[in-house]
Amino acid sequence: MENENINNSTNAYSAENLDREQLALFVMDLFHRTVVHHTLWFREVEHQLGFERALDALKTAKEKGGAIQMKRLSEAFGFELDANGVPKFLSGMSKDQLLRVSDELSKNWLASDGVWFQAVELEHGMNDAKRCNDSTWARYSPFEAWSIKQLLDMDEHPGLEGLARALNFRTYGRLNKQSVHWESDNAFVFQMNECRVQRARVHNNLDDYPCKSAGLVEYSRFAEAIDSRIKTECVGCPPDEHPADWFCAWRFFIL
Repeated sequence: MENENINNSTNAYSAENLDREQLALFVMDLFHRTVVHHTLWFREVEHQLGFERALDALKTAKEKGGAIQMKRLSEAFGFELDANGVPKFLSGMSKDQLLRVSDELSKNWLASDGVWFQAVELEHGMNDAKRCNDSTWARYSPFEAWSIKQLLDMDEHPGLEGLARALNFRTYGRLNKQSVHWESDNAFVFQMNECRVQRARVHNNLDDYPCKSAGLVEYSRFAEAIDSRIKTECVGCPPDEHPADWFCAWRFFIL
């Protein structure tokens, strides 16, 4: 009788007793937990084994785990997968629709980045927020470069041509206007002509956000991860003064 009472008490707090609105929130939370758990696994493998080995493990986890998750989600939500394991409702979209989805996902990424910055800034101040931001870029930039190289099937040393191409596939590449200006076969200058973050500050009559400390980490780590031979030099980045046609500019070269 005592065990029965315990079981009844436990069942009273189970998911089955939630209403539909609460269950929907529970499902959303499970998605979020999966993303965070995935990230924590990567961070711990990096801590224990190093960044390169963590990327190797990530490749396996992404391929195997992604296939398992997509199969289960397709069965739960009733959608079909194509031969590549991509939902047919996604791969069947037009190019314009897919570009719009990629733009919206990029905007979500930027919004998440901004919310994280504000969450730290409001509680701990600008200095701690910038410190966390710069450290995050130190990890995210080489990861994004690795991810793009996987997507585009680049070899180990794709050179400056590979970097110029890869810069267009960064998440920022879907949000900002940017350009590449070749100086020679061994060097080009990348300009961020329209920056969504800085343009919003201009609109609100605010000074440029001083992003140079993050940019020095972001661009050099990205370039090195695309091709270890590539060097990076800052032409200008806030708080540096800059012309009206770009917010920041970076020179990439191979000696």
